[in-house]
Amino acid sequence: MSQALLRASAPSVQRADSFPRWFLYAAGAMVAFSLVSVAAVRLTGNGPDQRAKAGVVERHLRFADAADGSIVVSDARSGEPVATIRGEQGFVRGALRTLARERKARGVGSEQPFVLLARSEGGLTLYDPVSRQRVDLDAFGPTNAGHFARLLPQPSATATTPSARSQP
Repeated sequence: MSQALLRASAPSVQRADSFPRWFLYAAGAMVAFSLVSVAAVRLTGNGPDQRAKAGVVERHLRFADAADGSIVVSDARSGEPVATIRGEQGFVRGALRTLARERKARGVGSEQPFVLLARSEGGLTLYDPVSRQRVDLDAFGPTNAGHFARLLPQPSATATTPSARSQP
C-alpha cells in the first residue's frame, strides 16, 4: 500500500509530445513533388493555359506612327490601309508598346508584321512572330479586345486561314 501511495503522490513523468516523423517527411515530399511538377509544366510550355487554340481568321498587320500622333494600321500583305487610330487609345498603344519593347530588346525593327488571330473558341490574340510573344486580348475585357477585333477582315471578305509557320 505504501508503494501505491508513493506512485500516486509522486509527480508523474510525462513524455514529450511526439509527432510521427514519417508524416512530416511524407508531407515535405508531397510539397516538393508539387513544386517540381509545376515548374516542369511551366518551363516546357505544356500547361493548358500556354497552348494556343487554332486560329480561324488571321490578318498580318503593320502599325506605323503618323506625324499627327495617330497610328496607321495597314494590311501587311496588300499594303492597304485598314484603320487610323487617333486619340489616346491607351489599350491599343499599350499592347503594341509591349510587343515593340520585346522586338527592340532583340535588336529587331518594325519590318516584320504582327499577326492578329481570331481563335476558334472566340478568343483574340495579337502575336509577334519575331519575338514569339503574344497578347491574349480577351483577358483585358470585351471592350479592349473590340478595338483590335475591328481590324480583322469583314465577314464578307475572304478569310485567310493561318499558316503553320505563323502559329504561336
